Amino acid sequence: MTSPSPVLDHVVIDARDRIGEAEQCFTSLGFLLTPRGRHSLGSVNHLAMFTTNYLELLGFGEHGPARPELMPFPVGLNGLVFNTTDADLVHRQAAAAGLPVLPVQSFSRPLTIDGATHDARFRTTRLDPSKIAMGRVYFCEHQTPGLVWRREWQTHPNGAQAIARVVVATGNPLRTAVLFRDLFGGNAVADQEGRCVMTAGAAQVELAPPNVVSAEFGEAAAEPAGRAEYMAALGIKVRSLPATAQRLRSVQGVHAEPHRLVVPASAAFNTTIVFSE
Repeated sequence: MTSPSPVLDHVVIDARDRIGEAEQCFTSLGFLLTPRGRHSLGSVNHLAMFTTNYLELLGFGEHGPARPELMPFPVGLNGLVFNTTDADLVHRQAAAAGLPVLPVQSFSRPLTIDGATHDARFRTTRLDPSKIAMGRVYFCEHQTPGLVWRREWQTHPNGAQAIARVVVATGNPLRTAVLFRDLFGGNAVADQEGRCVMTAGAAQVELAPPNVVSAEFGEAAAEPAGRAEYMAALGIKVRSLPATAQRLRSVQGVHAEPHRLVVPASAAFNTTIVFSE
Protein backbone atom coordinates (compact mmCIF):
# COMPACT_ATOMS: atom_id res chain seq x y z
CA MET A 1 0.00 0.00 0.00
CA THR A 2 1.48 3.35 -1.07
CA SER A 3 2.17 5.80 1.74
CA PRO A 4 0.52 9.23 1.59
CA SER A 5 2.67 12.30 1.00
CA PRO A 6 3.12 14.61 3.99
CA VAL A 7 1.49 17.98 3.32
CA LEU A 8 0.77 20.27 6.26
CA ASP A 9 -2.87 21.35 6.25
CA HIS A 10 -2.96 23.37 9.47
CA VAL A 11 -1.79 23.61 13.05
CA VAL A 12 -4.00 24.04 16.12
CA ILE A 13 -3.34 26.33 19.07
CA ASP A 14 -5.62 25.44 21.97
CA ALA A 15 -7.15 28.40 23.79
CA ARG A 16 -9.42 26.26 25.98
CA ASP A 17 -11.86 28.69 27.67
CA ARG A 18 -9.92 31.77 26.49
CA ILE A 19 -10.93 31.93 22.81
CA GLY A 20 -11.87 35.62 23.04
CA GLU A 21 -8.49 36.44 24.54
CA ALA A 22 -6.75 34.35 21.85
CA GLU A 23 -8.64 36.23 19.14
CA GLN A 24 -7.45 39.57 20.55
CA CYS A 25 -3.90 38.29 21.00
CA PHE A 26 -3.42 37.02 17.45
CA THR A 27 -5.16 40.03 15.96
CA SER A 28 -2.66 42.20 17.85
CA LEU A 29 0.13 40.10 16.27
CA GLY A 30 -1.14 41.17 12.86
CA PHE A 31 -3.09 38.11 11.77
CA LEU A 32 -6.40 38.56 9.95
CA LEU A 33 -8.73 36.06 11.63
CA THR A 34 -11.90 34.57 10.22
CA PRO A 35 -15.17 35.22 12.09
CA ARG A 36 -15.81 32.84 14.98
CA GLY A 37 -16.81 29.40 13.77
CA ARG A 38 -18.94 26.94 15.72
CA HIS A 39 -18.32 23.27 15.04
CA SER A 40 -21.05 20.69 15.12
CA LEU A 41 -18.75 18.96 17.65
CA GLY A 42 -19.28 21.83 20.12
CA SER A 43 -15.94 23.65 19.83
CA VAL A 44 -15.33 27.15 18.43
CA ASN A 45 -12.50 28.52 16.33
CA HIS A 46 -10.86 31.34 14.42
CA LEU A 47 -8.52 30.74 11.47
CA ALA A 48 -5.55 32.63 10.06
CA MET A 49 -5.65 31.48 6.43
CA PHE A 50 -2.61 31.33 4.16
CA THR A 51 -2.24 30.16 0.57
CA THR A 52 -1.70 26.45 1.23
CA ASN A 53 -2.00 26.01 5.01
CA TYR A 54 -3.45 27.80 8.03
CA LEU A 55 -3.35 28.39 11.78
CA GLU A 56 -6.39 27.49 13.87
CA LEU A 57 -7.23 28.92 17.28
CA LEU A 58 -9.50 26.37 18.95
CA GLY A 59 -11.57 26.83 22.08
CA PHE A 60 -14.34 25.35 24.11
CA GLY A 61 -17.86 26.33 23.09
CA GLU A 62 -20.15 28.66 25.01
CA HIS A 63 -21.58 25.71 26.96
CA GLY A 64 -18.18 24.53 28.18
CA PRO A 65 -15.98 21.63 27.09
CA ALA A 66 -17.75 19.43 24.54
CA ARG A 67 -14.80 17.50 23.08
CA PRO A 68 -13.16 15.17 25.61
CA GLU A 69 -10.03 14.81 23.45
CA LEU A 70 -9.22 18.50 24.06
CA MET A 71 -9.36 18.32 27.83
CA PRO A 72 -5.90 16.84 28.59
CA PHE A 73 -4.06 19.52 26.66
CA PRO A 74 -2.80 22.80 28.13
CA VAL A 75 -3.06 26.12 26.37
CA GLY A 76 -0.69 26.09 23.40
CA LEU A 77 0.26 24.46 20.13
CA ASN A 78 -1.13 20.93 20.33
CA GLY A 79 -2.45 20.00 16.88
CA LEU A 80 -0.46 18.96 13.79
CA VAL A 81 -2.80 18.31 10.88
CA PHE A 82 -1.94 16.91 7.46
CA ASN A 83 -4.00 17.24 4.31
CA THR A 84 -5.73 14.33 2.62
CA THR A 85 -8.27 13.96 -0.15
CA ASP A 86 -9.47 10.62 1.26
CA ALA A 87 -9.81 10.19 5.03
CA ASP A 88 -10.93 6.56 4.64
CA LEU A 89 -7.83 5.65 2.63
CA VAL A 90 -5.56 7.24 5.23
CA HIS A 91 -7.41 5.30 7.92
CA ARG A 92 -6.74 2.02 6.10
CA GLN A 93 -3.08 2.92 5.57
CA ALA A 94 -2.56 3.90 9.21
CA ALA A 95 -4.28 0.75 10.45
CA ALA A 96 -2.16 -1.38 8.12
CA ALA A 97 0.95 0.28 9.57
CA GLY A 98 -0.19 -0.74 13.06
CA LEU A 99 -0.76 2.84 14.21
CA PRO A 100 -3.34 3.71 16.90
CA VAL A 101 -5.92 5.20 14.52
CA LEU A 102 -9.42 6.25 15.57
CA PRO A 103 -12.59 5.97 13.43
CA VAL A 104 -13.03 8.62 10.75
CA GLN A 105 -14.93 11.60 12.15
CA SER A 106 -17.29 13.86 10.16
CA PHE A 107 -18.30 17.35 11.28
CA SER A 108 -19.16 20.80 9.97
CA ARG A 109 -19.43 24.47 10.88
CA PRO A 110 -21.73 27.07 9.34
CA LEU A 111 -20.35 30.26 7.87
CA THR A 112 -21.84 33.24 6.08
CA ILE A 113 -20.52 34.45 2.74
CA ASP A 114 -22.15 37.34 0.88
CA GLY A 115 -25.19 37.08 3.13
CA ALA A 116 -25.75 33.37 2.49
CA THR A 117 -25.13 30.61 5.05
CA HIS A 118 -23.13 27.54 4.03
CA ASP A 119 -21.82 24.49 5.87
CA ALA A 120 -18.07 23.91 5.68
CA ARG A 121 -17.71 20.12 5.98
CA PHE A 122 -14.72 18.07 7.07
CA ARG A 123 -13.71 14.45 7.64
CA THR A 124 -10.74 13.66 9.85
CA THR A 125 -8.62 10.60 10.49
CA ARG A 126 -7.09 10.93 13.94
CA LEU A 127 -4.34 9.11 15.73
CA ASP A 128 -5.26 8.34 19.33
CA PRO A 129 -3.88 11.35 21.26
CA SER A 130 -3.48 9.22 24.38
CA LYS A 131 -0.94 7.11 22.43
CA ILE A 132 0.96 9.93 20.66
CA ALA A 133 3.19 11.85 23.05
CA MET A 134 3.65 15.05 21.00
CA GLY A 135 -0.07 15.93 20.84
CA ARG A 136 -2.94 15.57 18.40
CA VAL A 137 -1.77 14.33 15.00
CA TYR A 138 -4.41 13.82 12.37
CA PHE A 139 -5.46 14.21 8.74
CA CYS A 140 -8.17 16.53 7.43
CA GLU A 141 -10.22 15.97 4.29
CA HIS A 142 -11.82 19.23 3.20
CA GLN A 143 -15.12 18.42 1.54
CA THR A 144 -15.83 22.10 0.85
CA PRO A 145 -12.38 23.68 0.35
CA GLY A 146 -13.80 26.69 -1.47
CA LEU A 147 -15.49 27.76 1.76
CA VAL A 148 -12.21 27.68 3.68
CA TRP A 149 -9.48 28.91 1.34
CA ARG A 150 -10.94 32.29 0.39
CA ARG A 151 -8.73 35.06 -0.96
CA GLU A 152 -10.27 37.76 1.22
CA TRP A 153 -8.99 35.96 4.33
CA GLN A 154 -5.39 35.60 3.12
CA THR A 155 -4.08 39.17 3.35
CA HIS A 156 -2.61 39.68 6.81
CA PRO A 157 -1.51 43.04 8.28
CA ASN A 158 1.74 41.37 9.42
CA GLY A 159 2.48 40.09 5.89
CA ALA A 160 2.18 36.40 6.84
CA GLN A 161 2.08 34.09 3.83
CA ALA A 162 2.52 30.53 5.12
CA ILE A 163 3.45 28.30 8.01
CA ALA A 164 7.01 27.39 7.11
CA ARG A 165 8.15 25.49 10.20
CA VAL A 166 6.72 23.49 13.08
CA VAL A 167 9.12 22.62 15.90
CA VAL A 168 8.41 19.65 18.17
CA ALA A 169 10.48 19.21 21.33
CA THR A 170 11.25 15.55 22.03
CA GLY A 171 13.88 13.84 24.11
CA ASN A 172 14.48 11.26 21.38
CA PRO A 173 13.97 12.67 17.88
CA LEU A 174 14.91 9.41 16.18
CA ARG A 175 12.30 7.47 18.14
CA THR A 176 9.64 10.12 17.58
CA ALA A 177 10.43 10.17 13.86
CA VAL A 178 9.30 6.55 13.60
CA LEU A 179 5.69 7.80 13.68
CA PHE A 180 6.22 9.90 10.56
CA ARG A 181 8.17 7.15 8.83
CA ASP A 182 5.33 4.73 9.55
CA LEU A 183 2.81 7.25 8.17
CA PHE A 184 4.71 8.56 5.16
CA GLY A 185 7.45 6.05 4.35
CA GLY A 186 11.01 5.48 5.46
CA ASN A 187 12.47 8.33 3.40
CA ALA A 188 10.08 10.98 4.71
CA VAL A 189 12.37 12.11 7.54
CA ALA A 190 15.99 13.23 7.28
CA ASP A 191 18.51 13.46 10.12
CA GLN A 192 20.08 16.93 10.30
CA GLU A 193 22.60 17.76 13.05
CA GLY A 194 20.65 16.27 15.94
CA ARG A 195 17.22 17.15 14.54
CA CYS A 196 14.90 15.03 12.45
CA VAL A 197 13.32 17.06 9.66
CA MET A 198 10.37 16.25 7.40
CA THR A 199 9.24 18.36 4.46
CA ALA A 200 5.44 18.67 4.54
CA GLY A 201 4.34 20.75 1.58
CA ALA A 202 5.23 24.40 2.23
CA ALA A 203 6.38 23.61 5.76
CA GLN A 204 9.07 21.67 7.54
CA VAL A 205 8.33 19.66 10.67
CA GLU A 206 11.37 19.51 12.95
CA LEU A 207 11.89 17.15 15.86
CA ALA A 208 14.52 18.50 18.25
CA PRO A 209 15.65 17.77 21.82
CA PRO A 210 14.22 20.17 24.43
CA ASN A 211 17.68 21.57 25.23
CA VAL A 212 18.17 22.42 21.55
CA VAL A 213 14.79 24.16 21.47
CA SER A 214 15.67 26.07 24.65
CA ALA A 215 19.06 27.04 23.23
CA GLU A 216 17.44 28.44 20.08
CA PHE A 217 14.63 30.39 21.72
CA GLY A 218 15.88 31.13 25.24
CA GLU A 219 13.34 33.04 27.30
CA ALA A 220 10.96 33.03 24.31
CA ALA A 221 10.59 29.22 24.51
CA ALA A 222 7.27 27.55 25.30
CA GLU A 223 6.58 26.06 28.71
CA PRO A 224 6.60 22.24 28.61
CA ALA A 225 3.76 22.18 31.17
CA GLY A 226 5.07 18.92 32.58
CA ARG A 227 5.37 17.21 29.19
CA ALA A 228 8.46 15.38 27.94
CA GLU A 229 7.35 15.88 24.32
CA TYR A 230 5.35 18.80 22.95
CA MET A 231 4.82 21.12 19.99
CA ALA A 232 6.88 24.19 20.77
CA ALA A 233 7.19 26.72 17.96
CA LEU A 234 5.90 27.95 14.61
CA GLY A 235 7.83 29.59 11.81
CA ILE A 236 5.79 31.99 9.69
CA LYS A 237 7.00 33.15 6.27
CA VAL A 238 6.31 36.83 5.67
CA ARG A 239 6.44 39.04 2.59
CA SER A 240 8.73 41.70 4.14
CA LEU A 241 10.43 41.35 7.50
CA PRO A 242 10.93 45.14 7.95
CA ALA A 243 7.21 45.65 7.30
CA THR A 244 6.36 42.92 9.82
CA ALA A 245 8.68 44.51 12.37
CA GLN A 246 6.94 47.83 11.87
CA ARG A 247 3.54 46.21 12.38
CA LEU A 248 4.67 44.50 15.62
CA ARG A 249 6.60 47.44 17.07
CA SER A 250 4.04 47.97 19.85
CA VAL A 251 3.86 44.27 20.89
CA GLN A 252 5.65 43.63 24.17
CA GLY A 253 8.52 41.15 24.16
CA VAL A 254 9.08 40.79 20.41
CA HIS A 255 12.80 40.24 19.84
CA ALA A 256 14.47 41.33 16.60
CA GLU A 257 17.28 39.05 15.47
CA PRO A 258 19.22 38.96 12.20
CA HIS A 259 16.79 37.73 9.54
CA ARG A 260 13.90 37.03 11.92
CA LEU A 261 11.51 38.33 14.58
CA VAL A 262 10.74 36.15 17.60
CA VAL A 263 7.47 36.47 19.51
CA PRO A 264 7.88 34.85 22.94
CA ALA A 265 5.55 32.02 23.84
CA SER A 266 4.39 34.05 26.83
CA ALA A 267 2.84 36.55 24.38
CA ALA A 268 1.28 34.00 22.01
CA PHE A 269 -0.61 31.36 24.02
CA ASN A 270 2.48 29.32 24.90
CA THR A 271 3.62 29.13 21.27
CA THR A 272 6.91 30.67 20.15
CA ILE A 273 6.29 32.36 16.78
CA VAL A 274 9.19 33.17 14.47
CA PHE A 275 8.61 35.50 11.52
CA SER A 276 11.11 35.37 8.63
CA GLU A 277 11.21 35.95 4.90
